[in-house]
Amino acid sequence: MKLKIGDPAPMFVATTTDGGRVSLSDYFGTKLVLYFYPMDDTPGCTKQACSLRDHYREIRGRGADVLGVSTQDAESHQRFTEKYQINFPLVADTDSAVAHAYGAIGGGLIGAAKSLFGVANRVTFIIDESGRIAHIIEAPDCANHADEVLKFL
Repeated sequence: MKLKIGDPAPMFVATTTDGGRVSLSDYFGTKLVLYFYPMDDTPGCTKQACSLRDHYREIRGRGADVLGVSTQDAESHQRFTEKYQINFPLVADTDSAVAHAYGAIGGGLIGAAKSLFGVANRVTFIIDESGRIAHIIEAPDCANHADEVLKFL
């Protein structure tokens, strides 16, 4: 089932960059930019994370937080975070449970091939204060992703 605007965001509990636990309910009362990306430290994913990093203060100023999700482990996320000074948490979705819940893995021939290797699709969900999907960015522009997000906040 594909999520659409107005749907309740699927609940999750996951491990973050620092080894801590995070859940969707931690963000109730604030907006959440939940973005899925294929892999740490690749050109597109780095541009996307750095765009959000560079505009994080502006995003926070509009009442939202950011959470990145990929299937790499916490150690990979720690290296990526340190190398690029990422200023928001990354989720280590090593079993792809969060990606599956949001439909961010699989789908279509390319998506199915990527899912064999545990690689998530690039998609962003903006979740409102009550935990509902407010906007979906299906094909983010990596270098300008923060601008895309800010238009919806």
